Amino acid sequence: MELRHLKYFLAVAEELNFTKASEKLFISQPPLSRQIIELEEEIQARLFIRNNKKVELTEAGKYFEKEVRELFQNLERISIKTKKIAENISGEFRIAYISSIYAEVISELIKHLKEQFPYVNFKLFEVSTTKQIAALEQGKIELGIIRSPIKSPKIKSQLWFQDGFSVVYNKSCIQINSEKEIPNLKDETFVFFNKDYAPHYHEILLELCAFYGFTPKVVHESNNINSIVQLVKNGLGISIVPSNIARNNKDPEIGFIELKKVNLYTDVSLITSKEDDSEITKAAVAFLLNFKK
Repeated sequence: MELRHLKYFLAVAEELNFTKASEKLFISQPPLSRQIIELEEEIQARLFIRNNKKVELTEAGKYFEKEVRELFQNLERISIKTKKIAENISGEFRIAYISSIYAEVISELIKHLKEQFPYVNFKLFEVSTTKQIAALEQGKIELGIIRSPIKSPKIKSQLWFQDGFSVVYNKSCIQINSEKEIPNLKDETFVFFNKDYAPHYHEILLELCAFYGFTPKVVHESNNINSIVQLVKNGLGISIVPSNIARNNKDPEIGFIELKKVNLYTDVSLITSKEDDSEITKAAVAFLLNFKK
């Protein structure tokens, strides 16, 4: 059985007239009749009732017509999706990001991309900068959002934004009103990022404290910015977090003081493979570069 047999069958089933069906198919009537007979012989079922006055579908023919139409619909769907995969607008798109990126941004990104690329399955991973770089080099992700410098011949990096720093504290535990009071925090317990997880970021936090004249007493460590903020909220210490987090946190129990005197920032960058020229990657990067942080 070939697809042309099925196409010929559907034409006759639609017209219920061999002459009109042959005209529609741009073939003569005798070959069309032979094709239908061959199809009936192959499936061992009579599909049409033929007489001098009219052509009708048998009950078997009605069932066959329904199934064949569904088959062609599925073939069209498969063809469209295959084409989209070939054009890199279907399949799977993997995005990694650091925990200090506000979740709303990621949500808006996926919503935006899903509207443009409905056949794509998106996968999100919260991963440290170091692991993102390795994953991108190995082809395990398509887009990374990192904090800190990057040096890799395989990766293209674009600055997304520069982020400052803010002290975060529990308002009921710490009384502080301005940046000039930061040195008074020297005896407080600090919650920091784990040094092994984010070494560059950890060093920056130490530099910030040194600028204000003290070495922090780091008692608790975490690999996740949201966990750090939660520990602060629970009264287990204070911390220094990216100002991006401070601007987007509306918890009334937590206070933030931006560190404006120190000229120290981190670069938040978007990283992709230099070999990746797909439309979806371009769309993702363009959206983030235009997103209001």
